[in-house]
Amino acid sequence: MAQICQSCGMPLHKDPKGGGSEADGSKSQRYCSICYDEGAFRHPDASVTEFQHECVQALTRSGMPRIMAWVFTRGIPRLERWKNA
Repeated sequence: MAQICQSCGMPLHKDPKGGGSEADGSKSQRYCSICYDEGAFRHPDASVTEFQHECVQALTRSGMPRIMAWVFTRGIPRLERWKNA
C-alpha cells in the first residue's frame, strides 16, 4: 500500500516536492509538503473539520468535482495527525 500523508491523505508519491520537510531539512516520511514544512504544520490551529473544509476547497480549485473532493476528505479524522485532536 502506498504511503499517504498522515495529515491530508494525499499519496506521498504525488507530492510535487516528494514530501514535507523536517526542521533539520530532511524529508518527512509522514507528511506532504502542502501540510508540513520545516518541521511544522502549515495549518497548526485548524480543527479537523476546518481542515477538511480547506482540503475540499483546494481540491475543487484544482478542478476536482466537489462531491469527489468531499469523498476524498472523509478519512482525514482517522489519520495520525488527527487521531487525538
